Amino acid sequence: MDIEEMMKAAQQAAENIQKQMNDAQVRLDSIEVEGTSGGGLVKIRASAKGRILSVSIDDSLIVPEDKQMLEDLVTAAFNDARTKADQASNVEMQKVQSGLPLPPGFKLPGMG
Repeated sequence: MDIEEMMKAAQQAAENIQKQMNDAQVRLDSIEVEGTSGGGLVKIRASAKGRILSVSIDDSLIVPEDKQMLEDLVTAAFNDARTKADQASNVEMQKVQSGLPLPPGFKLPGMG
């Protein structure tokens, strides 16, 4: 195999990796996770990419005197959703990486 064939094969491999990465990003945006706090009184749905889809706050928490507690619960639910989104993203990226012809121990940047 001459250098030109090797370069062409490398470019095809790079294009294949890019397509698999793009496909994984699309899948990540379709995976939904739900973060909760306060025993389920505050819920945040997010995509595995971290896009917030919805916030749900139980009516019992809508009390002006408890505003700080409500804000804390929303923050906790967001962080829970973000953690779950990161976990789902890592699983998807591991699937992509495991299908690539990489040398043992080689890690692509941003993939764990």
